[in-house]
Amino acid sequence: MTISTETFKTGTFAGRVWRPDVQGPAIVVIRDGVLFDITSKEIATMRDLLELEDPAAYAKAQGGAKLGSLDEIFGASVESEGDASQLRLLAPCDLQAVKACGVTFARSMIERVIEEKAAGNPTLALKIRERVMPIIGDSLRDLKAGSPEAAKVKAALIEEGVWSQYLEVGIGPDAEVFSKAQVLSSVGWGAAVGLHPISSWNNPEPEIVLAVNSKGVVKGATLGNDVNLRDVEGRSALLLGKAKDNNASSSIGPFIRLFDATYSIDDVRNADLDLMVEGKDGYVLRGSSTMREISRDPLDLVAQTTGRHHQYPDGFMLFMGTLFAPVEDRDTPGQGFTHKIGDVVTISNPQLGALANTVRLSTECPEWTFGTSALMRNLAARGLL
Repeated sequence: MTISTETFKTGTFAGRVWRPDVQGPAIVVIRDGVLFDITSKEIATMRDLLELEDPAAYAKAQGGAKLGSLDEIFGASVESEGDASQLRLLAPCDLQAVKACGVTFARSMIERVIEEKAAGNPTLALKIRERVMPIIGDSLRDLKAGSPEAAKVKAALIEEGVWSQYLEVGIGPDAEVFSKAQVLSSVGWGAAVGLHPISSWNNPEPEIVLAVNSKGVVKGATLGNDVNLRDVEGRSALLLGKAKDNNASSSIGPFIRLFDATYSIDDVRNADLDLMVEGKDGYVLRGSSTMREISRDPLDLVAQTTGRHHQYPDGFMLFMGTLFAPVEDRDTPGQGFTHKIGDVVTISNPQLGALANTVRLSTECPEWTFGTSALMRNLAARGLL
């Protein structure tokens, strides 16, 4: 598991690492390929940094203690997964809620419809796909969600008998927004990502994740893997929580690229993501996703998540959905793609870097033990509160 550090030579990147000498997390920035700890009473958490008017300018202005090179921290993060005695990367968020928007791309929306109709059965999904695709085709690709044109498409699909709750949130006025993970439970670069043992049909979901402060202002972006259990969610949408929120099922990182003169929301809107899955058996899957085909603007997704109707005093991280929905067969014809234990998933973007994780069962990933109470006690003991 390797990563190129070329991306981090331009722009302002902030993240979090585990410091064994203080047995707690530190806020770090990258300068000239080196990580510096800028944690202070003023900025004790990533939440504090994102609350600033200009987080990028602040990060650039701080000195901080030198912790080591990027190459060193990436290497240590693989070798020391869950080891409190080793310096390693953490997910770059801390007190933020972890939210996600689903069914925001036409192609993945169609797959959600098929999953629902197949009730989580991959063999039946193939048959339904052959029937549904000629009806839907690519007609939804450029459709603006919530528009009058979308309402007409909705009426036509109801007549065809293929209307679904997934199409409702995909092209209707209201976006699907759900809680992806608990505060502080997300894992970072190099860690294992977890699949619930009950699932036998699952896949990665490469996404861009927005870093949003308590005022609803987007301050930066990073990469995320919204691990998806297709069979569980396909059985019933009411199982979404069980399908999405499990031990190590949310991966975010490696760093948040803060908005500055080199990177803005327009870069997010035009971003392309690449995905690679490498199996221990030599299997390789490659895929891609482009934000240019999203059916709702990123700022609309933020507005549907927060506002007078719902506040987030510590901000939130927002997964924005994916275009990627693998249908190619991995083993058995007609069964499509599913993970195997030991798969290495790498999600990359030229401006955000790469997020790499190894797939395991959620019951075999390190247990999540460092929660909000542990963080508060740690920061207090270090004189940071």
